[in-house]
Amino acid sequence: MESLFPIIAVTTGAAITATAVYALRWSSKHGQLRDFEKNAASIFDEKEPVGHPTDFFPQKRRKPKTTTPAT
Repeated sequence: MESLFPIIAVTTGAAITATAVYALRWSSKHGQLRDFEKNAASIFDEKEPVGHPTDFFPQKRRKPKTTTPAT
């Protein structure tokens, strides 16, 4: 039972490493690593041109200040 954890850990580590190496090899083979600027700009279009962000975070609603009547 004590030797089960290292076997699982090594197997999992080897599987993750093999997956990462395969993904890097695939991306290199299919030209994904050739032109970073072109691929990075491919997400922009006429509605959101490069350099003009249109996304924003909604502002927090502020609680209205309540005034207490003077006594």
